[in-house]
Amino acid sequence: MKIFIDSANLTDLEEGLKRGFAQGITTNPSLLAKEPKSSFEGHVNKILDLVKKYQPGIHLSIEVFSRNPEEIFKQAQEFVKLFNYPQLSIKVQVGWNELETIKKLSTAGISVNCTACMDITQALMAAHAGARYVSLFWGRIRDGKTDEKALIEKEDYLKRKVLDDKDFDPAFAVQSVRQFIDQNKLNSEIIVGSIRSVVDIRDAGLAGAHIVTVPPKFFPDMMKHFKTDQVVSQFLSDFEGWLS
Repeated sequence: MKIFIDSANLTDLEEGLKRGFAQGITTNPSLLAKEPKSSFEGHVNKILDLVKKYQPGIHLSIEVFSRNPEEIFKQAQEFVKLFNYPQLSIKVQVGWNELETIKKLSTAGISVNCTACMDITQALMAAHAGARYVSLFWGRIRDGKTDEKALIEKEDYLKRKVLDDKDFDPAFAVQSVRQFIDQNKLNSEIIVGSIRSVVDIRDAGLAGAHIVTVPPKFFPDMMKHFKTDQVVSQFLSDFEGWLS
């Protein structure tokens, strides 16, 4: 399992990159909107400067700002030319109309990260269309089981057997997509996003995610354990006692 940093914050990215564990970065419009206002091009170039300083050659995903297929294709081409970074992927949201654009971008040699996948068939169709990455949203898949705002839509999906109860288990979704990818020998990797806890990170990896993209707030807790603190303190105390 590879770890990507899910952030557009330059300080958080630098703190992660200089520690050497990250093998990629993912951003999205919501993450960028949290940062001080600046040009999109300028901010992405600052991210790339950090990548080149600390971990040259790792993955970077940036997202288009449209649902219009022609505009998505145009923006993707512009981003690839503008940033000229070989390990760049363009995030395109999953959807019936977007599927054709994913195919066109893939055929043109542009790496696509198909984002906002919530179920198995979405991810599988995107992978068959040529998406290099399919991003399954762990926390939001789980939310679907209790989402009161989408109750009517959910009941309709269940009634028509578009989904069933298993589809609200993110581990089942990731395991199933991984099985289909491996069986069909597809050139696609699973990115799991929408992480809500360190336990989610562990479980996503165990379910078969190739990559988990993690909000920086979870990184310190991933490296802490109360027993580690206890043992290290004991080692140092014992050694100080031996020296005295």
